[in-house]
Amino acid sequence: QKSALRGDMSTGDPSPADTAKPEGEGESPPSAPPPPFDSSRLIPTVHETKAMPDRETTNAALDTVLATQRAAPSDVYGSGPLLLSDIPDNIREKGGDQGVVLGIDEAGRGPVLGPMTYGCAFWHPSSSDIPSDFNDSKQLSAEKRASLFQTIRTSKNIGFVLRVLHASEISRNMLRRSPYNLNAMSHDAAMEMIRAVLNAGVRIDTAYVDTVGIPEAYQRKLERAFEGHNINFVVEKKADAKYAPCSAASVVAKEARDRMTSGWKFTEAAFGYKPQGGFEVGSGYPSDPKCKAWMGRNCNVDSPFGFPDFVRFSWGPAKNALKEVDEGKPGTRGLGVRWEADDDDEDEKQSSLDSFVTVRGGNKRRKGCLDGLRKRSRPGVFNDLGLTKLSKPLVESAY
Repeated sequence: QKSALRGDMSTGDPSPADTAKPEGEGESPPSAPPPPFDSSRLIPTVHETKAMPDRETTNAALDTVLATQRAAPSDVYGSGPLLLSDIPDNIREKGGDQGVVLGIDEAGRGPVLGPMTYGCAFWHPSSSDIPSDFNDSKQLSAEKRASLFQTIRTSKNIGFVLRVLHASEISRNMLRRSPYNLNAMSHDAAMEMIRAVLNAGVRIDTAYVDTVGIPEAYQRKLERAFEGHNINFVVEKKADAKYAPCSAASVVAKEARDRMTSGWKFTEAAFGYKPQGGFEVGSGYPSDPKCKAWMGRNCNVDSPFGFPDFVRFSWGPAKNALKEVDEGKPGTRGLGVRWEADDDDEDEKQSSLDSFVTVRGGNKRRKGCLDGLRKRSRPGVFNDLGLTKLSKPLVESAY
């Protein structure tokens, strides 16, 4: 791995000494130089995550992820990257005595722009060089947070995991026919990171998790998912301000997201897209005036695709902006697209529902309800037997 990072793409072929020709024979032509190292190969997906072999490779892979270089499939389908660092030696050596303490937190849950990142940090309880000033990343200055992130990256005793859910992944999940909501994505991301650590042979003693949703329900869900691993789960609100592993995870998540968004590389740039008015996006939250102005300038610039994949299409502000384009409101760019088949389906569904709606509290039906059915002649058996309601078995027996 290290040689690969230096650009040495050797595949283990025999050395020059092994293949040297006897004197007198002509020398072989010089071989072509090795191709440049493709750092995107270091970006693991959720389903192929393995611990990095050493801290040098860990940081090379992390830099690649933070530079928003991403495998093409994650822009179209599937999950974003899940990066597991190398496992500290003292965890390997003492893993049989006691498990690690581990923390999980997220960043970027609310913004309409950019990815949501999940961070995880873990270390052996006997480690003595863990910083004492870990805290909720939102309470730290940018300088302090960057310093702590660097400490985590270079520490020999701290392992970490980073899971990135790009805006495109979030949008696809939430816009499914059966929506996969953000809470479910958050829970699954946390469980993916825990599984990655367990699969690397690390024993977990206690996991501190900053809650998403009701803490008690989330804790029970985690306990069911990891039954048999003897993990003590502590799921609480503001856990990132109470427990050092969770605070460290918060630093990983927040610093990773900030670096990714500040240096964002638009995949659409390859097709001529340029963000209108620069990249003044503010915090990325829908209520931020800078964010709102940026979205207004960049809605459907690349017609008819709406927004670049930096935007979460499933968020209300993005949907509303695209709806205005769809309706052809003044000041919007491009033309909306409507499918007649969809309109027909909606009409049929509404008609079907209206046919069976009655007003609660009486026999009076809403105007138009069952009009179509009333016009149909009733089977003669109704009059013969004095029936007022249709019963399938009776009709069948009558014929």
